Amino acid sequence: MTTRPKTAMVLAAGLGKRMRPITDTMPKPLVRISGKTLLDWSLDSLARAGVDKAIVNVHYFPEQIVSHVAARRAPRVVISDESERLLDSAGGIVQALPELGGAPFYIINADTFWIDSGVPNLARLALAWDTAKMDILLMLADLQSATGHSGGTDFLMSPDGALRRSKGDPTGLIYAGAAIVHPRLFRDAPAGPHSLNAYFDAAIAAGRLFGMPMHGQWITVGTPDAIPLAEAAVAAALAGSPGTLAELTSPFTEFK
Repeated sequence: MTTRPKTAMVLAAGLGKRMRPITDTMPKPLVRISGKTLLDWSLDSLARAGVDKAIVNVHYFPEQIVSHVAARRAPRVVISDESERLLDSAGGIVQALPELGGAPFYIINADTFWIDSGVPNLARLALAWDTAKMDILLMLADLQSATGHSGGTDFLMSPDGALRRSKGDPTGLIYAGAAIVHPRLFRDAPAGPHSLNAYFDAAIAAGRLFGMPMHGQWITVGTPDAIPLAEAAVAAALAGSPGTLAELTSPFTEFK
């Protein structure tokens, strides 16, 4: 029986420079798409996956995020304060390790989200997790199911799910901003700013980076002109699956 992660790291401390002028007065995770903040899209997905505690790191306009999440019931939010120094993706996780605990946990980027099709993708990710052979399991999207993505692909996946860098290969897949990671990966990690990319490469070298293609529509919001595209994608996805609307507007309904 698969044990689903009960904790998560939500990466919400970035400066959101490409989202200016919107982010001149607010942090990017509080930008709203179809009436819901990017941060709440992430937290609601975690709630449906049965996550009890989410650590949210903050740096830019931190007080706005702290105020916004104060009333949330599920998951319970713990703030990891990076006000004095932005720690980048891996550095933020290392600082939060005492709160994340010793079991595998989710990592979610607060500037991407998705509309599930069928079984929620985070539940599928947990079912695909294998502690014995994996250090990292990435959720992946193909170019056809992505909205707002202006870059290329990130990884090529072998038949057993093992990943390697795609190096621009158009047949590859995109890292969809959600993963499960085992905390042993950070055993000798330095404190201070550094990126998750180095850990991806180390896991590739060790044969312990794996991927799972997601089901549904993946949406990334990097610039102001991506907002209407994102809202159109949400509307189209909901029109195609009316039952999904109730799930998305009931953030505390856990997938069973």
